[in-house]
Amino acid sequence: VINSLVGGCIMYQRIKDLREDHDIHQKELATYLKCTQACYSRYESGTRDIPAAILIQLAEYYNTSVDYLLGVTNEMKPYPKVKKTKKIEARHS
Repeated sequence: VINSLVGGCIMYQRIKDLREDHDIHQKELATYLKCTQACYSRYESGTRDIPAAILIQLAEYYNTSVDYLLGVTNEMKPYPKVKKTKKIEARHS
């Protein structure tokens, strides 16, 4: 099912390529993501669905965007962070 999505096959190759380009073993990345090496291996092979929270962690780890990981864009540069604003409390009359 995932392979039929836009960039589905690209996603698995990208997370593998990024890991290899950074000379990181699957076990190290699995520890960072708080999962087993076997689980992470399944993410790279496409036999296990990658949760959005894991994609966000990977994008932050590699300083890229989730869109890049998903294959939506070829631009590796991450998006600017959203600035948090103070909540304005509503006054009731």
